[in-house]
Amino acid sequence: MANSTPTTIPMSYQTPNITFGIYLIVNDSQNEFTVCFNRTQVDSNITWQISNPVMKSLPMFAIQLSLVLFVLRLFMFILGPLRQPRFVAEILTGIVLGPTLLGQFPKYRANFAPFEGVLVMETLANLGLTFYMFVVGLEMDLMPLRKIESKALNIALAGILGPTAIGIGLYFMLEKFLNASITHTPIKGAIFWAIILTLTSFPDLARILSDLKLLHTDLGKTALTSAIINDLTAWLLLVGTVSAINGRQNIFAVVPTMLFILTYWILLRPVLGWIIQRTASTNGTSVEGKYSDTHVFFILIGVVISGFISDFCGSHSMIGAFMFGLIIPGGDLGTKIMDRIEEYITGIMLPPVFFVTGLRANLRDHLFPKQMDNFVPFIVVLVIILACSAKIVSTFIVSLFLNISSQDALALGILMNTKGVLAIIVLNEGRSLKGINNQTFATMMVSILIMTAMVNPIVGFFHKATRRLRRFQLRTLEKNKQDSELRVLVGVHSLRNASGLISLLQISNATPKSPMAIFFVHLVELTGRASAMLVFHDTHHKHNYNYSTLNREKADVDQIISIFQSYERDNIAVSVQPLTAVSPYTTMHEYISSFAEDKGVTIILLPFHKKQGNNDDQNPEHRQVNKNLLETAPCSVGILVDRGLQASLHGDSQHNAQKCYVAMFFIEGRDDREALAYAWRMARCPGVVLTVVRFIAGKAAEDMIAATGNYDDDKFLVAMTERQDMKQMDDRYVNEFRFRAMCDQSIKYMEKRVDSADHIVQSIRSTYSDMDLYIVGRGEGVMPPLISGLSGWSDCPELGALGETLVAAEFTSHASILVVQQGKSAWKRSVMDQKGKLGINSVGSNTLIVNHKKGGDLGNDD
Repeated sequence: MANSTPTTIPMSYQTPNITFGIYLIVNDSQNEFTVCFNRTQVDSNITWQISNPVMKSLPMFAIQLSLVLFVLRLFMFILGPLRQPRFVAEILTGIVLGPTLLGQFPKYRANFAPFEGVLVMETLANLGLTFYMFVVGLEMDLMPLRKIESKALNIALAGILGPTAIGIGLYFMLEKFLNASITHTPIKGAIFWAIILTLTSFPDLARILSDLKLLHTDLGKTALTSAIINDLTAWLLLVGTVSAINGRQNIFAVVPTMLFILTYWILLRPVLGWIIQRTASTNGTSVEGKYSDTHVFFILIGVVISGFISDFCGSHSMIGAFMFGLIIPGGDLGTKIMDRIEEYITGIMLPPVFFVTGLRANLRDHLFPKQMDNFVPFIVVLVIILACSAKIVSTFIVSLFLNISSQDALALGILMNTKGVLAIIVLNEGRSLKGINNQTFATMMVSILIMTAMVNPIVGFFHKATRRLRRFQLRTLEKNKQDSELRVLVGVHSLRNASGLISLLQISNATPKSPMAIFFVHLVELTGRASAMLVFHDTHHKHNYNYSTLNREKADVDQIISIFQSYERDNIAVSVQPLTAVSPYTTMHEYISSFAEDKGVTIILLPFHKKQGNNDDQNPEHRQVNKNLLETAPCSVGILVDRGLQASLHGDSQHNAQKCYVAMFFIEGRDDREALAYAWRMARCPGVVLTVVRFIAGKAAEDMIAATGNYDDDKFLVAMTERQDMKQMDDRYVNEFRFRAMCDQSIKYMEKRVDSADHIVQSIRSTYSDMDLYIVGRGEGVMPPLISGLSGWSDCPELGALGETLVAAEFTSHASILVVQQGKSAWKRSVMDQKGKLGINSVGSNTLIVNHKKGGDLGNDD
């Protein structure tokens, strides 16, 4: 219509079709009619057919886009503390701005969502979908599919077959009760429902796993691998369904789409890879040098062309864009493209998709219409519940058959139920192709919202509960059996840190009876807008991970991995798993702690943050990571001050000397027992000579403690009781060490009675100043009277009083120092066990009643 005055058309529900105007509207009775709107006609001698098309469309588009972005950010702010993904906020934005809520008000519909005012938003939404699918293809890594495990494959098949059957059944069930089919072939709608329930959104799942610190765990890797299979399967089903429906009059209409996909994968992919590799080798080493904005421009042009070709073949333009993104090799170019367009696509071009989707879903009228009988709402709710639980149940059952614990099986089922933008795309395609009516559209939209919203809270709750239970099952060096596997996590910031830690591992006695599993973690600060992650590296292939994803030049990670691989090849009792932790320094300890907990790591080894011979802080952030791990690590932590430990191991090549002299100083406490346990393991390594010195308070020190105490003070009595308990645990462990090491010629044990910290330092200077490595406990939570004088000027509390003294002393400047702290959670478990053995009962919160015999004096005073 193009009149100067409005035209009104009666909405006859008896007439099935009215062709008038350009808009096709479907009412609740499923009859179709059109509506026309007023458009002002101008003189024919003027170029524009309307007064000003820019002034007509642009203000409305700007208002709508601003409104969508404002409501979206508001929901993201509200749902942020609830740890809900962005996708949930986007769906809620569409529902609020649609006829379900604000659309009920006539003024809002007239001013913000008129019929003619949605055209530009729909155009931007379609373009946004095209570029979004390109980004999804660019992010998707198909490498895990080459080495897919049977467990992940079976879980993926369970997530495909079960939901497919249930989706088809639920669709027909809902159609039967609502009696609202708008198509002569309802099988189309059943297929779209099956696709929606089958898919698992890979990008959204990766973000949820990263947020829950599960991305690097076995559970997270299995979920991601299965999600890739589910996503690709759903995508192929969507391509086939759309092509078949569009070419329903000629089955050969599907052939062009298949040829397009095969041409891109078989022909264009190798050619594009060759061009990119040649460009990279020609233009330099940095990201900016390899690829310019011109390269990005041509790639974006390729996205549009690919979308046009696939649309010309009878499919949707997003299929061509997805294929184009999938064939671009991962690396610097993909990173540069993501840096340029990702925020714009997800922040500007994608929100209109949910605005348009919300306008199509009237949840109030379509789910619970007034003219329906009372039993229909019950059916709708039942269908939603069954749709949400289809994938959970099928994945849970198959996981149990694969010997996965019930808790992990349930978490895996919920994770695999994660939906995303692809589900909304399938839903809209189903409605556009008349396979899904208004009622089924609204029902599935609510189901998608519930599926995704429940993932983070439920899995997060179970994950935290599992972590709390698992903390008490972690091993410590003190509790480890002599011939058990030692699982070590080694954190390295740069190549300079690697040599000393490798040398420490070399003397940690890895044997076939007592092997070592080493998880080498390259600690990298997160920069730019990338997401925190853990990147696993293949130890059997050359490492090609590129640091440009973090806006950094490629570091020396290849050399570090090569060093660890060489150590693994030289020792058959060692297995190495290299990975990269990419995170801000403020939260890096969370990723390390979570990984150590999941892998059952016994000790975490970290480098000291200062350079050799430099008293200034090299990197305060590195120091903060160490301090955070000491507070939160679920296992023991060792900080190595490396001063050429590697050189001392090689010795004098002319005399073929391979001796490494290690001294362990024992005072008291759980940290000292843990340090002794590590030194004990080292002593069994050929070439290591261990000297263990236990400093015991002399008579003068005991008299001083007794003189300063007040026996009427409850706090003093509690402290003395706890100290006696600690001394008995120390005596038991030291005596066990002495008994088992009495025939070992490489171990020397002695005790020295001292009266002050100065006597300890003097004894070390005079007798034990020629060692290659000193091992001490940090002494966290205890303050032995013997070293109380060393803590007044502490500058590095993460080393403990004695450790810091050794680092600062001139007579130990040639030697490396290892400071060990036992994990706090493991210590609590150890204390509970010891209380049960010693007959210690808790009284109130601070008082302990001890029922045991007094420990005998060890004598042997030097």
